[in-house]
Amino acid sequence: MLVLSLKLEYIMLKGKVFINPIKTLLSVKYDEGEGVPQSDEEAMKWFKKAAEQGVAQAQLILAVKYDEGEGVPQSYEEAVKWLTKAAEQGDAQAQFNLAEKYDEGEGVPQSDEDAVKWFKKAAEQGDAQAQLILAVKYNEGEGIPQSYEEAVNWFRKAAEQGDAQAEFNLAMTYAKGQGIPQSDEEAAKWFRKSAEQGVPQAQFILGTMYTDGQGVPQSNEEAVKWLTKAAEQGNADAQFNLGIMYANGNCVPQSDEKAVKWVGEVFLNPMKKLQNGTQNQQNKEMQTRY
Repeated sequence: MLVLSLKLEYIMLKGKVFINPIKTLLSVKYDEGEGVPQSDEEAMKWFKKAAEQGVAQAQLILAVKYDEGEGVPQSYEEAVKWLTKAAEQGDAQAQFNLAEKYDEGEGVPQSDEDAVKWFKKAAEQGDAQAQLILAVKYNEGEGIPQSYEEAVNWFRKAAEQGDAQAEFNLAMTYAKGQGIPQSDEEAAKWFRKSAEQGVPQAQFILGTMYTDGQGVPQSNEEAVKWLTKAAEQGNADAQFNLGIMYANGNCVPQSDEKAVKWVGEVFLNPMKKLQNGTQNQQNKEMQTRY
């Protein structure tokens, strides 16, 4: 996470106004080897000068450099030191990264409470990943009083920004009626958004909802479409359901070949024996009656 965060903030450096833009620009040029020989050590020298003058983005980058041991001896403690300085200035990415450090106990004593404190600050600035994690913390009561209502609040904020996992979690809260009135229609709405972003479990659940007509109009075509998408991504539940559907000819044309593709011979043969046994028993009962 820190490495990716560095790249995002680092690119933005050139488009921001700093306390000492000369020093910051020099650090960027040395780091990239732009107009000067690439040098992690020289980059660190100028990043540190800018950081010591209070440039939050330079402090964040310095933290990442210490975290990775790039141009300086690796030190989680130094990383936390500079993350804290940037976070206290309101840098949302630094707040998120600092929260992760407290969450993992890396370079600082592990503390759920401090992790939540910094996740919340980043979340309040609109960081979708922080909003998602904060929602999970409220849901579990980890480092903060448990509250399904607050969990829903933060899941929604992240989901409305298009976070696929938050969309899935919000859908689950609607499906369960947990912290919010139960609604199959709202659940299906958010499962669809998550499914469209490729989340396999969302695709599987949406497929089953179309199978049963739960929260959506019943549609065999849509059911097979979403179950197939999930199955192709390796979702075991979707693969099993598709195999059963093809074996029985339920919602799809019967096909042993496709059934085997999704559940395998090891499952298909016992299943067929069970079906045949059930059918034979039913035939015997009918003969007995008539």
